[in-house]
Amino acid sequence: MRVLVLSAVLCVCSQLQASAALFAAATGVEVDPAKTGAECLTPRASSRPHLRVTAWELRDRTDDVGELVQKREWLLLPTTRGFELTANVVDVQDVVTGKGTVYLRLAPLPGSRNWEGPDFAVKPGSAEGVTVIDRPCRTLKVPYSGGDIGRRAALMAAQRELRPFVPGRDGLFLSNTWGDRNRDARLCEPFMMQEIDAAAKLGVDVVQIDDGWQKGRTANSSAANGKGVWDGYWATDPDFWKPDSVRFPNGLKPLVDAASAKGMGLGLWFGPDSSNDAANWERDADLLLGFHRTLGIHYFKIDSLKTRSSVSLERQSALFDKVLKGSDGRVVFDLDVTAERRPGYFGLPEIGPVFVENRYTDWGKYWPHQTLRQFWALADVVDPVRLRMEVLNPLRNMDKYAGDPLAPANWPIESVFASVMLGSPLGWFEASGLAPETVSRLAPFVATWKLHRDRLHAGVVHPVGEKPDGVAWTGFVVKGAEGLDVVLFRELNAKRDFALDLRPFGSASSSEVLSPRGHASVKDGVLFVTVPDALDFVWASIR
Repeated sequence: MRVLVLSAVLCVCSQLQASAALFAAATGVEVDPAKTGAECLTPRASSRPHLRVTAWELRDRTDDVGELVQKREWLLLPTTRGFELTANVVDVQDVVTGKGTVYLRLAPLPGSRNWEGPDFAVKPGSAEGVTVIDRPCRTLKVPYSGGDIGRRAALMAAQRELRPFVPGRDGLFLSNTWGDRNRDARLCEPFMMQEIDAAAKLGVDVVQIDDGWQKGRTANSSAANGKGVWDGYWATDPDFWKPDSVRFPNGLKPLVDAASAKGMGLGLWFGPDSSNDAANWERDADLLLGFHRTLGIHYFKIDSLKTRSSVSLERQSALFDKVLKGSDGRVVFDLDVTAERRPGYFGLPEIGPVFVENRYTDWGKYWPHQTLRQFWALADVVDPVRLRMEVLNPLRNMDKYAGDPLAPANWPIESVFASVMLGSPLGWFEASGLAPETVSRLAPFVATWKLHRDRLHAGVVHPVGEKPDGVAWTGFVVKGAEGLDVVLFRELNAKRDFALDLRPFGSASSSEVLSPRGHASVKDGVLFVTVPDALDFVWASIR
């Protein structure tokens, strides 16, 4: 009976003042008799909150894990029994008012911690809905309003209090040759000079040398012959971290100078010594500061790290803190989370981006839609500029994808880059090995992205559409101080046209297409786009 009464009130709320008052008393939603339909509903504060609890279970060790985000939610019934959650991010939102609190636990992910047990207690009958269980880590409690849009904005603001976004330092396009799977077999001064030239033509900001620039040989080296190490570097050889005198007889300075002359930086791979609970952390810090001060190297990929105990984590944190303070914050660390027990997405959020994935075409384990899916899901809770996500050479190993309609080679290279351009793009390839056609198409788009990226990175990224799965319409809205940017992907489906209501994000009246292809127009706050071909995208700036 109540449903029928409320339906009647909705239909005639512009006429019946008494019914409006009745509706408000019954539902906690005020009805404006001057309006009709959905517009006549405006939330008001309720004496009893209707709480929805959402928990994000994040996963790392991405060499073995494909799905990096699992999202669970509960609409609390006050009379039910409480329960506990183990998670780094938990949100409690009143679905009527859109107000809530999001909790961010600054700790490694549950599988990499040095303690066991839940993080939060859910109490359905309480006013807050969730309480924090005390653990040896920080937990941020961030209030917000405005529903999920407000929650993302508040969560990103909290993360940027920990690590502010600095234009020219963060969100840069970094290349690394390891993605072509030659490992360190080709590393030498002539090859890297060739890479620097090719990267400059593409628009890369930082050319990074992965494992193999150093004298010592790790277990991943093509020259290790099963005798390489993956820990205890200082004990193995006190000169382990000196540049290889055969591969780089003139040291690294000529490479730094060559990159600088073309407006780029040089980055290095580095493996902190994890032996004896990171007892050599100060030696590692001094070494990195030496590279920074004498050569001007600001970007380091951190790999092989092992966080075996709370002492390890404390010392590793001290290592990064010393380097950041000693460099006045100019050094950027990419923390690899592809394997082993490491601080992960939120263990050390102050130090720089998270190097999320090792994906390769060599074994048919890289697809652009898979990377887009993980970026889309992670961007719901992780500041996107902190996600170092990969772009591979889509024309390598095409035989591995024979007959696959979602094969990397079927995606326009601009679309592959756009899938991660709201974060920190990783050119996971040998730039000198890209086909001329790939460079001629990607370089102009990278140049366009560079003109606008500071605006993109300063805004709040909101995943919209369906979760990417290879056949969806999906994408992002970036809400910034000057307006909106919308990036929408037409995956493998037959629908050329898509409409997105922009009114929840603010006013919208005009659009400018910044992508090489696609069309966009705005009418009554709704964005209408056309992407003629599947696996392509459109990027529109909305004002």
